[in-house]
Amino acid sequence: MEYGIIGWIVVGLIAGILAKWIMPGDDPGGIIVTILIGIAGGLLGGFIASQMGLGGGNIMNIVIATAGAIVLLILYRVVRGGRRV
Repeated sequence: MEYGIIGWIVVGLIAGILAKWIMPGDDPGGIIVTILIGIAGGLLGGFIASQMGLGGGNIMNIVIATAGAIVLLILYRVVRGGRRV
């Protein structure tokens, strides 16, 4: 199943919630920022997966988007964590 931008945003929203559930913690910005990171991860994961020919089902697309969200969440924590005073 091919998703457009809106489809990957919706999948990214789900992925952001899942990423926060998988990686709980005190993130700067809270759940809203995590969901936005999930949307960005969904778009990034969807783009990369489509370029590699991966995907093909709702569950697989959510897994791809969640993986993208987790990677971005880790990067966000590293960047934001280093700036705390």
